[in-house]
Amino acid sequence: MDLLIHPHKSHRKEGALTGFKKVSKHASTHRLALGTFLIALLILGFLAWSVPVWADGGQPDPRYVNPRDKLIKNFTVDHSKFDILKQDFKTAPEVTKACLSCHTEAGNQLMHRIHWTWEFQNPKTGQLLGKKHVLNNFCIAITSNWPRCTSCHAGYGWKDANFDFSKQENMDCLACHDTTGQYRKFPTAAGHPTYEPKEFPPGSGKIWEPPDLSYIAQHVGMTSRQTCGRCHFYGGGGDGVKHGDLDSSLFNPPREVDVHMSPDGLNFQCSTCHTNRAHDLAGSRYAPTAVDPYGQDMPVMQHQRATCESCHGTAPHKGSVMASKLNDHVDKVACQTCHIPEFARGGKPTKVWWDWSKAGKFTPDGKKIATEEYNTLKGEFRWEKNVVPEYAWFNGTIRYTLATDKIDPSKVVPINRIEGSYDDGRIYPFKVMRGKQPYDAGNNTLVIPHLFGNDDTAYWKNFDWGKAIEAGMKTAGLPYSGKYGFVETKMYWLIDHMVAPKEQALKCEDCHSRNGRLAKLTGFYMPGRDRLKIIDILGWLGVALTLVGVMLHGGLRVITSAKKGAKR
Repeated sequence: MDLLIHPHKSHRKEGALTGFKKVSKHASTHRLALGTFLIALLILGFLAWSVPVWADGGQPDPRYVNPRDKLIKNFTVDHSKFDILKQDFKTAPEVTKACLSCHTEAGNQLMHRIHWTWEFQNPKTGQLLGKKHVLNNFCIAITSNWPRCTSCHAGYGWKDANFDFSKQENMDCLACHDTTGQYRKFPTAAGHPTYEPKEFPPGSGKIWEPPDLSYIAQHVGMTSRQTCGRCHFYGGGGDGVKHGDLDSSLFNPPREVDVHMSPDGLNFQCSTCHTNRAHDLAGSRYAPTAVDPYGQDMPVMQHQRATCESCHGTAPHKGSVMASKLNDHVDKVACQTCHIPEFARGGKPTKVWWDWSKAGKFTPDGKKIATEEYNTLKGEFRWEKNVVPEYAWFNGTIRYTLATDKIDPSKVVPINRIEGSYDDGRIYPFKVMRGKQPYDAGNNTLVIPHLFGNDDTAYWKNFDWGKAIEAGMKTAGLPYSGKYGFVETKMYWLIDHMVAPKEQALKCEDCHSRNGRLAKLTGFYMPGRDRLKIIDILGWLGVALTLVGVMLHGGLRVITSAKKGAKR
């Protein structure tokens, strides 16, 4: 039987139309199959390359740089032209008064922000948190230790519990907005700079000179890594001590340390991600956004999500079937898990162990000891560089152990608890800080010791834990049994910075293996790591059936080819 191929139905006789010819059914079938195969191949190829782009709304246009930008300044006001800033300021609060005379609403804005209040009410847990209330296993607590701790407060004069948070002139504008690099708060002056030459540390011979407040006030500007880093890079009492992913290497990091902040990369400032509205900065360590389903920020959104997704979207990988598969991980694996393979990578170690029970030792001749591993004032330390994070399911909820909460001293006490599971969280990287710190052995609560001060109850003066704990708890208004001991604690710190170049991101086998990074993470089945008999059987059965199918198909091809050859 012959078929007539034509574009539309015709009642003419076969062969009557010019350009048409009779085609055998066998040839037609082969051509249709070949055409279908080619079309399917093109569709699959197109999908493989374009699906990730569709899922994320397409590639952004290249950034346009206006050549005229080189001829103008990148701000709209020159503070050096303001007469009010040319006066001879005697104190830093006088500078603040001058600032507020123009920036009339800034004080009211900052008054309600955590950088000023050091207080945060967690809407999920109801806990009252913030540096004013939480404990840690570094310097433990700010209560009764204010003048030392508040050297990183965005204000002046918080030296005791009577600090007036309603006085806007006590706010420190220069700490965040200095562009000269000359402004520094004195370490023990409750947030003030020094107003006369002063030695610190005592006996060191290092003299701190008073800053030129008028010059600095005339050169204020946007925040920067330098202004933010003066406090945040040195949290916990030193460079890189606390966070692990924040240290002085980020002032000017190479691209290998942080692709976002490196001048060789994107040269981001902290505020590029921690966006600001009315002095309210995006991002929180007390209520972080662990799961961000919204993707890229749009103008109508709040700009309060300091997340990877707010820039990169929920399908960040582009260009291939492999990229599409990686995008399948986004709902269960935080971007940081793969893209921050290690922290403390900038050459600065981070503290991973702090044992307060070892404090108070002196040299044979009665002198204090101060080495990287031991300090008479603080105890014994351990430091590490290039640290592989620990991983946990995390849904954004963190519960803290406060000084009013009962503890079990026979176990490691969690200073904070990370919540989350496979059902509601994502796999997130953490630095886990461990150590030993004092607790009330009668009431089974963590305690607030009085460490800093010139009085005889401060531990750094008398090295008497009993007196120091009694004084600290009394100042905090909390009960103390009179008996103390030391308990091992641990504390989770999110790892969000030091994002490595994509070439250094984790490989599949780093996690999908028996002894991979996620070997201890439970609550889900992961191919390559886990073994379930039924899944193994089904998997191997699938492999076997595939092999049989391939062999049968190949055998039939050989047989049919041989028959065709014999007919010829």
